Amino acid sequence: MTVVGILHPGSMGAAVAAQVSRSGAEVLWCPTGRSAATKKRALRYGLTAVNDLGELTERAEIILSICPPAHAEEVAAEVAAHPFTGIYVDGNAISPASMARVYAILTRTGATVVDGSVIGSPPSASKNTRLYLSGSSEGLTPVASLFAGSAVHTHLLPGDIGRASALKLSFSSYQKASRVLAAVAYALASDYGVHEELLDIAQDRTTSYLAETGYIPKVAARSWRWGPEMKEVAYALEEAGLPSNLADAAAAVMSRWDSLKDSSLDIPQVLNHLHAAQDGEPS
Repeated sequence: MTVVGILHPGSMGAAVAAQVSRSGAEVLWCPTGRSAATKKRALRYGLTAVNDLGELTERAEIILSICPPAHAEEVAAEVAAHPFTGIYVDGNAISPASMARVYAILTRTGATVVDGSVIGSPPSASKNTRLYLSGSSEGLTPVASLFAGSAVHTHLLPGDIGRASALKLSFSSYQKASRVLAAVAYALASDYGVHEELLDIAQDRTTSYLAETGYIPKVAARSWRWGPEMKEVAYALEEAGLPSNLADAAAAVMSRWDSLKDSSLDIPQVLNHLHAAQDGEPS
């Protein structure tokens, strides 16, 4: 029986741990310092409590770290202090640079580190979740086997540490920001009593803009006039007492495309203009 440790069983971590249990693995968790809600989740999913983190690192062959991103490096350091020499999967929404620091912390103790990114809702009988993994093959295969036949579908990425983290944040940068932007848009429409009309317009556009990559060059070519429009959006939001930060940020992004007025470049050329060099010119 494979022994797996979960740090820490929040709503996502506990659900992922439950899928691991389906493979026949024993899943350990450490109740020390955890809330009553966390303890209730661990009990519901049949996780095995241990006395302390030292016992968890001693018994576990694989450790899954699924915690708030702000604590990812701290959690890694706590595990390394025991030390741990098995496979450590960081499944947190952290940057590639943060992932590199986690890698450095754990490999000093002899651990094998796998970079993971969880995409989707907590897995269940009705919902599947994607788990992207990158790193050395000696770590990827055992981790992927934990989820065989479960609601967590693993995808192995070529390349080393950082690729899974980059994928997670690339998706999150659109998904989370677009949700917030939608809330601000509806708040402004509601202030003027046109929220139902806004919803009617939106319901005619069901495709995610993230999937419409062919439209990116058109956005760049029109940014010379779309940028000022976003500044007007910012003014309208400020007048209504609503946050204008996202509109200002969109205008700032478009300003990097000012020189591409009515151009017909391809996607790589357009994206290249988003990377500002030190002299202010596109890299």
